[in-house]
Amino acid sequence: MYGANGQGDLPAPQEELFPIRVVSRLTATKPFVLRYWEEKFPMLHPLKGKGGHRYYRREDIDTVLRIKRLLYDEGFTIAGACRHLRENGDSSGNGNGAVSDETLSAAQRKTLLDLRDSLRAFLTLLEGE
Repeated sequence: MYGANGQGDLPAPQEELFPIRVVSRLTATKPFVLRYWEEKFPMLHPLKGKGGHRYYRREDIDTVLRIKRLLYDEGFTIAGACRHLRENGDSSGNGNGAVSDETLSAAQRKTLLDLRDSLRAFLTLLEGE
């Protein structure tokens, strides 16, 4: 166990964790959608503290944003998005090292979305003080 918050089953304090309500706000995704995606996407697995509260790591937030992009922007079905994430892992490339115009614009969009999400996280931290 560590810390005064009694969250002994969570990782060391230096790893930043976000409750579902913050992730919902950062990603503009409803909490019930996030919980549903946890069931459908095995690569999305936030930590659960005592009482069943969900705590998302930055990598989980990145996964949520990838899922959202695939479903909403690129038109994948849930099964197709799950398969795509499983086959392509964390990379957004096409697997052969070549970058097409579509991949480049998707990479640029992802960079902008990541920047937006980082700014939102920073704003959330400032609001909490």
